[in-house]
Amino acid sequence: MILMKCVNALSFYPCRESETHFSSDTDFEDIEGKNQKQGKGKTCKKGKKGPAEKGKSGNGGGKPGGPNRMNGHHQQNGVENMMLFEVVKMGKSAMQSVVDDWIESYKHDRDIALLDLINFFIQCSGCKGVVTAEMFRHMQNSEIIRKMTEEFDEDSGDYPLTMAGPQWKKFKSSFCEFIGVLVRQCQYSIIYDEYMMDTVISLLTGLSDSQVRAFRHTSTLAAMKLMTALVNVALNLSINMDNTQRQYEAERNKIIGKRANDRLELLLQKRKELQENQDEIENMMNAIFKGVFVHRYRDAIAEIRAICIEEIGIWMKMYSDAFLNDSYLKYVGWTMHDKQGEVRLKCLTALQGLYYNKELNSKLELFTSRFKVSHTLLTLFFLLPIPTPRSSEEVLTAEDCENVYHLVYSAHRPVAVAAGEFLYKKLFSRRDPEDDGILKRRGRQSPNANLVKTLVFFFLESELHEHAAYLVDSMWDCATDLLKDWECMNSLLLEEPLNGEEPLTDRQESALIEIMLCTIRQAAECHPPVGRGTGKRVLTAKEKKTQLDDRTKITELFAVALPQLLAKYSVDAEKVTNLLQLPQYFDLEIYTTGRLEKHLDALLRQIRDIVEKHTDIDVLEACSKTYHALCNEEFTIFNRVDIARSQLIDELADKFNRLLEDFLQEGEEPDEDDAYQVLSTLKRITAFHNAHDLSRWDLFGCNYKLLKTGIENGDMPEQIVIHALQCTHYVILWQLAKITESSSTKEDLLRLKKQMRVFCQICQHYLTNVNTAVKEQAFTILCDVLMIFSHQIMTGGRDMLEPLVYTPDSSLQSELLSFILDHVFIDQDDDNNSADGQQDDEASKIEALHKRRNLLAAFCKLIVYTVVEMNTAADIFKQYMKYYNDYGDIIKETMSKTRQIDKIQCAKTLILSLQQLFNEMIQENGYNFDRSSPTFSGIKELARRFALTFGLDQLKTREAIAMLHKDGIEFAFKEPNPQGESHPPLNLAFLDILSEFSSKLLRQDKRTVYVYLEKFMTFQMSLRREDVWLPLMSYRNSLLAGGDDDTMSVISGISSRGSTVRNKKTKPATGKRKYMHLTEESSSSDSMWLNREQTMHTPVMMQTPQLTSTIMREPKRLRPEESYMGVYPMQPEHHQAPLDYNRRGTSLMEDDEEPIVEDVMMSSEGRIEDLNEGMDFDTMDIDLPPSKNRRERTELKPDFFDPASIMDESVG
Repeated sequence: MILMKCVNALSFYPCRESETHFSSDTDFEDIEGKNQKQGKGKTCKKGKKGPAEKGKSGNGGGKPGGPNRMNGHHQQNGVENMMLFEVVKMGKSAMQSVVDDWIESYKHDRDIALLDLINFFIQCSGCKGVVTAEMFRHMQNSEIIRKMTEEFDEDSGDYPLTMAGPQWKKFKSSFCEFIGVLVRQCQYSIIYDEYMMDTVISLLTGLSDSQVRAFRHTSTLAAMKLMTALVNVALNLSINMDNTQRQYEAERNKIIGKRANDRLELLLQKRKELQENQDEIENMMNAIFKGVFVHRYRDAIAEIRAICIEEIGIWMKMYSDAFLNDSYLKYVGWTMHDKQGEVRLKCLTALQGLYYNKELNSKLELFTSRFKVSHTLLTLFFLLPIPTPRSSEEVLTAEDCENVYHLVYSAHRPVAVAAGEFLYKKLFSRRDPEDDGILKRRGRQSPNANLVKTLVFFFLESELHEHAAYLVDSMWDCATDLLKDWECMNSLLLEEPLNGEEPLTDRQESALIEIMLCTIRQAAECHPPVGRGTGKRVLTAKEKKTQLDDRTKITELFAVALPQLLAKYSVDAEKVTNLLQLPQYFDLEIYTTGRLEKHLDALLRQIRDIVEKHTDIDVLEACSKTYHALCNEEFTIFNRVDIARSQLIDELADKFNRLLEDFLQEGEEPDEDDAYQVLSTLKRITAFHNAHDLSRWDLFGCNYKLLKTGIENGDMPEQIVIHALQCTHYVILWQLAKITESSSTKEDLLRLKKQMRVFCQICQHYLTNVNTAVKEQAFTILCDVLMIFSHQIMTGGRDMLEPLVYTPDSSLQSELLSFILDHVFIDQDDDNNSADGQQDDEASKIEALHKRRNLLAAFCKLIVYTVVEMNTAADIFKQYMKYYNDYGDIIKETMSKTRQIDKIQCAKTLILSLQQLFNEMIQENGYNFDRSSPTFSGIKELARRFALTFGLDQLKTREAIAMLHKDGIEFAFKEPNPQGESHPPLNLAFLDILSEFSSKLLRQDKRTVYVYLEKFMTFQMSLRREDVWLPLMSYRNSLLAGGDDDTMSVISGISSRGSTVRNKKTKPATGKRKYMHLTEESSSSDSMWLNREQTMHTPVMMQTPQLTSTIMREPKRLRPEESYMGVYPMQPEHHQAPLDYNRRGTSLMEDDEEPIVEDVMMSSEGRIEDLNEGMDFDTMDIDLPPSKNRRERTELKPDFFDPASIMDESVG
């Protein structure tokens, strides 16, 4: 007890601010060389020392430190002693003072000081446990680590290196600084005593192999920083050896009379000691490199891999003679193909400093050729900020530069901006001497004119014509003056070319207009394009002023120029579409303040002419949006624009009614000209109805007449039907918006209700149309209308809209489902209706797939929001495996959302889908099918995937899983065998599928399900052992398995495919044990859940620990499909990801696999094809190079740069 109190008292350190007694260069160095080493050894032992050795303290086991010391430590100014961890955490003390205090403590009693250092590393990992002196003396490192793991606070996955907040902001830097200063201050004596470094390296190596992420991350960082400090020590030793050798040679070359033999002997002794020190440093570095680096550089956690690569880059640059060779470069080369960008960036940063150094460049030739660095990565080095970059012209070829140019289209904005700066410097920053005389010229004659043309040429040559916004954004910061020279761009489009100047071609003019539009949008909105930023940021006052100035400049210029541009390009749909977007970024007040009303009238006339000339949907919608932007009631120009818009709509509506009356006349067959006139007018009206409320023109009646005639006659052109459906949809939506925003009468509600239901009936009729495009349009609109007019319409206090709620009947639900099955779940080659026979074109296939995904997403929304019955999802869920690559993400998200709505009903739907597949197989193959057939195996695999989606919290899904088994058992015994009870029921094989869900049952529920199963079994069935009864026997065994030895927690799971069990020591919880006891007693009743479905409430999910124990992994390897880069995070239910139906699965990876014990080694999938490293290959020893006059090593190490060589060595 006295010893324990002493240990606890000695585990605190003062926060020391004053100067130390030793300088940073000579701290604790014995100048005379007498006490430089307490011992000597050639290997750095990783094992723990015995109790006898540990008892040998530096000063006899801890004498008092004098009157000014308490428990062996300084007391200054009355400040209380603080733990070493707290001092480093605060980061306020000079680190050298902190280290000096520890070193002084180590001199008094090295065991107690080393114990404090061990607890420091444990605390830095976030562990609340304390290593006692008794544990330190009698337990091995693995036992200590296991003990600390059991005392880990598993309520949170945070630890100091990952914690947020001001107090942890500088913890990592202070932690790394402490390790560096510790080695620097101990480099002359203590690190050679064969005790301190051996113990620390052994501890860090053990912690780095822990399955607890906090231990592994913290210890790896500490070990890598320790290695970096040792590399610096080794470098200093090498320099001292060279200096000593030089002094020895100089003294020996003197004539005998002037030669000092004593000095020669002293120099020889000094060189011998330096050599011994260097050998010990080599041993220490070998222990860290082999014990930590070679395992952690491919850790499952990207942060840990990044730490390793960052530090090895420092070693190669700091001590290139020892580390800059193929034996160490190979690790960087392999990691360049890492799956995480932050790790690849560390590789680039490490290599960048080497390639920029001319002296080191020659050592990279083999690495460059082996890993093809010259064309894949060298181009990226110029995108990373460095202090003194070499000129790119010295390294990059023209081909390399082109590789950099294309990065302006990267989705990662920092890379794109750096590439934009590179592009600007290479192609735009050089100015001809002739331009000096025309700097003040503007427009077409300005010096920017040629640069704008160059930008257009580059854009066209890149062949990425849909990404002009990305190009502009990449160059926005470095070429602002060029990109904002709209006057020059406008002159190039409107003015005639000068003498001898080649005019722009049609493609070049289109490209220039697109670039000009993107620059105007960037200036007006002040945020990157979609995909380049996380969202709109708050602008500073300066940025807001710049934005207002730019909008004013844009409006003043293009309010005058836009009508001219529209007049010149009025027949070109692409150019007009882009030009018509410019008014969206105008400051409309300038039309009045600048007296530009006549230019507004000219603009409105041009827009009207364009509407009359074009039938292209994009052009018409651009015109509609322009009218919408100009019709702003806040500005005085509203009346002028509103009158022009009303006149245009009046003419279109009158023309449409007149044409429709002639088109639908009885007894006359309409010709193609009449159909074209009706279609073109309907397109214009539909485009305007999208953005404008045209309710006063009563378009519902004429569209209804048109659609009804199409149903009756069946010969209506498909495009007319499609646009009539869309226009009627807009009519209903605008009426709903009008009723919602303002007070409405009962008559308005009834009229809208009647129109909506009649329209739904029309759409339902068109679901059976012979034309696929018409059916797709009717289906999409039906899903939207059903979604809008569902029970959700009353949310937000809109109870007055209850009469509008519309629930689809069973026939409509069935037709919607049939459409999905017929038009979505089809093979790619069968879909030849949506791409005009051009299915060989990859772009057309992608577009067709995108359309099918949207159709499926529209129906799944109806399921998720309970607009249609949940059991209709069974036909969707059963396609999960077959169409995983195309729709797996959508189906899986639908499962997740339906489970949140009703766990039991979702489970019933899943089992229903399996029953449907089983029945389909029976219809195709009969009851005597082969259970090893691919079809039956596929159904079992689908059941396994379904089981994995239930997760690990078995209490949360307890009742749902029980109901699933209940339905499955009833289905299996539903059809008795006509040949009698001696033969198995016809669906008995379904129990083989149902057994995939047995692992999700709690132990007590397994017994209950078994009792329920016995109700369907006869005595003869239990005695049967023939092959046809195997499904029953295997299902019974799955229910009986784990009855006695199932020690699994209710919140942990066992993978159904044999993954490792997560073992941990949980804290005592009396309430939890009581609850489990009650549930076991209640489960003894057979009718607990068998006779009722909705009475039980699902227990609240207990928080799942995010940390695992440090119990060693099973030696068995995971299957390839179970290997993964990291641990699946256990998210609480209320943190579900939003329903995103636009994501697409990229592979058939089991991303819904159960979380298993954390595999701390990264999967080797996706690496270089010829790389197949083992876990324990024999890595080359660190062999420091000889000094200039040092003798060569006798043993040459093999070249491990070739991966095949690694495999040869690892076998041995």
